[in-house]
Amino acid sequence: MEVKEYLSNAEDAMEMAVAYLEDTLSHIRAGKASARLLDGIRVDYYGSMSPVSNVANISVPDARTIAIIPWEKSMFKEIEKAIINSDLGITPENNGEVIRISIPPLTEDRRKQLVKQSKQEAENAKVSVRNARRDAIDGLKKEIKNGLSEDVEKDAEGSVQKLHDKYMKKIDAAFAEKEKEILTV
Repeated sequence: MEVKEYLSNAEDAMEMAVAYLEDTLSHIRAGKASARLLDGIRVDYYGSMSPVSNVANISVPDARTIAIIPWEKSMFKEIEKAIINSDLGITPENNGEVIRISIPPLTEDRRKQLVKQSKQEAENAKVSVRNARRDAIDGLKKEIKNGLSEDVEKDAEGSVQKLHDKYMKKIDAAFAEKEKEILTV
């Protein structure tokens, strides 16, 4: 393999780790209403499990409320049941027209738990980035046996390290942003 392939593979893996982290952090409830909180919730829609967003309009009228307007009246019970059974820990209110989810303010203990959970997710992403760096460097060292010069290998190792540092900064920034969002009362 060429040096560029190792660098490209490492960067792809690091990029995926950061994207996964950002997606995971977006699903952690920070006391503010967000339609993304419902992304993982699926409802039975004519025999297939569909995301809530595929069977209803979801809006966020204010910072503490999510409004769900199902396209069909028969979906009210299904959506309510799915939300109650989800890990959101919130009970929806249904007035026959709209399902409302009121996001309660977070307690201090809950905020600390969410920061800890976010930190763990960030740490998992860092491990993935480190693994990508290690794989690339191991591959480059094996290429020396196949005729790659040591100077080129050392330069490539430096490039891999720069990629590693760049993605570590992205992870730290994403975590810091989420931590600030969780701790903002």
